[in-house]
Amino acid sequence: MKRKSEYYPPFQDKGEVIASWGEAQLIRYLDGKTELRGGSKEDRQAAHEWISLFWHEAVVGDDRGRRLVIPQ
Repeated sequence: MKRKSEYYPPFQDKGEVIASWGEAQLIRYLDGKTELRGGSKEDRQAAHEWISLFWHEAVVGDDRGRRLVIPQ
């Protein structure tokens, strides 16, 4: 008899893309964390502007695991 783990592959939370600016993507995970991945300096700057205007209560990390400080 097969074990349950042999039927179901291990779960991986790869996140959901909420928004994107050029190559930069804002990703939200099931545990509530958000991350800004990729993109050029201009793409990331556009993302920071959008976050500060429309989602100002968000705490966003970058793809290196650091918390991003959004200038007010």
